[in-house]
Amino acid sequence: MRVFDKAPENMRLIWENSAQFAERPYISFEDESINYTDTHAMVRSLAHYLAFETDVGAGDRVAIAMRNYPEWIIAYWATIVIGASAVGINAWWTPAEIKYALNDSQPKVLFADDERLRRVLEILPEVRQISPMRVVAVRSDRQLPTDATNWEDHVDTTGAPSELPPANIAADDDMSIHYTSGTTGFPKGAQLTHRGSVHNVLHIAFANAVVTAATEKLAAASGAATETAASGSVSEGGRPVMMVPTPLFHVTASNCMLHPATLTGGQIVLLHHWDPARALELIERRRVRTFVGVPTMARELVTHPDWHLRDTSSLTSLGGGGAAIQPDLVAKIDAADGRVQPSTGYGLTETHGVVTTVSNAFFAARPTSAGFVMPTFEYKVIDEDGHKLPLGARGELCVKGPAVIKGYINCPEETAEVIKDGWFGTGDIVYLDEDEFVHIVDRAKDMVLRGGENVYCAEVEAAIYQHRDVAEAVVFSVPDERLGETVGAAIHLTPNATLNNTELNAHLAPLIAKFKQPEHVWFVNERLPQNANGKFLKRQIREKLIATLPI
Repeated sequence: MRVFDKAPENMRLIWENSAQFAERPYISFEDESINYTDTHAMVRSLAHYLAFETDVGAGDRVAIAMRNYPEWIIAYWATIVIGASAVGINAWWTPAEIKYALNDSQPKVLFADDERLRRVLEILPEVRQISPMRVVAVRSDRQLPTDATNWEDHVDTTGAPSELPPANIAADDDMSIHYTSGTTGFPKGAQLTHRGSVHNVLHIAFANAVVTAATEKLAAASGAATETAASGSVSEGGRPVMMVPTPLFHVTASNCMLHPATLTGGQIVLLHHWDPARALELIERRRVRTFVGVPTMARELVTHPDWHLRDTSSLTSLGGGGAAIQPDLVAKIDAADGRVQPSTGYGLTETHGVVTTVSNAFFAARPTSAGFVMPTFEYKVIDEDGHKLPLGARGELCVKGPAVIKGYINCPEETAEVIKDGWFGTGDIVYLDEDEFVHIVDRAKDMVLRGGENVYCAEVEAAIYQHRDVAEAVVFSVPDERLGETVGAAIHLTPNATLNNTELNAHLAPLIAKFKQPEHVWFVNERLPQNANGKFLKRQIREKLIATLPI
């Protein structure tokens, strides 16, 4: 494989390197703030508890079930620096889903906040029939089982050991287990390695360096003194300040925000829950430089009434991941403020994070692009028979490299299905333009086959979003006796909007071909349901609405 020849062997080295940032703020949660020195002390203290009191070590797993509290980050580093792997438990899961993941991953220790602890206690006896598991409660006054303990019993800043426990961590050892979205059936636990995570953070550093250099060259050519606004760029004092509104149990927040911030001495700004008004307040107070959420969050920020009331002058990069950013949103961000540049990245859990990235003038010039492929990936676009396609042809994107996961735990057949001869099939339909920028058309399984014509849902959604009255839109297939499938759409409007079907068709007519326009439209009063990573639950929406059609 193509690799960075000076890459650190493991993520423990990246964590140890961050001790030099000392008194710089590291984690901000609402009104709380913790610097690097205190965080390192807490990580050392907790790592000693795990290594010497619970016998956690290489090959073992530690589960983390909580919202984006600072304790999530501390437990995460304490786990991976001793050679164990951190298992991210989806904070939105039901007790049954949590039980599945715990039985699947069999961690030795579980850290859980009060809300997750309530759900865990419902299924704890059943989980312990599979394997013993110690429970550590975080920010909870709940009555605990006799063998459970509180976070405060194991974490200390003043009396912490001076060194981390020793550990021998190989590059291809598991670093974390991230469960895929699981919008259908139970999710699969992807094995993320130290090598893959190191390469992902170096990919991000590489992309920032490229965009910075190119932006400066463009500015020099135009004679303008343009401030660089690459994703993750530094703020006053030479350090990035990143707001992380998405869950840390997903790779966007952990691998693509937490890791780069830690590498560069940056600050992570966390919220208790997503609230655009509160986010704008914290952007102003913490002088946030970079915001990467899901596209819905970016849209809610730039359209919020407080956008022009808050001081967002520190903000230079506003982007999204986890779903395609619609072209109209790129334009909105680009026009919102001269300093704020749009950015996005395309990636998957199975690639440890980013595969492509694009920002600044490049994104504004190519609003349908997901950017250029990161340097250690080999990549190709294939047809249904596995043959490589030329530039411009639409097919499935496949990638190969050190940032492809090892596999799915306990799922050898599923692993073999998606990783063949080292090539990971993303399941995404793309094409490459003349400069080999990737343009995502849709997911292979998220396509409407209408009378022999392929209709890509993302294209229809992008056209719908261009109407000013549309707040949320999801496009999906509807069974049709004559055509096989037709196009359906669920639309949630902005407050006080009165868009109807006739007006929608008039809006879409000049934008997309008639066969692509939705033949079934549901205007939904409530916001469309999303999973914990901000992705619309398309299958759930589709099934619910199709059930309302006459038989």
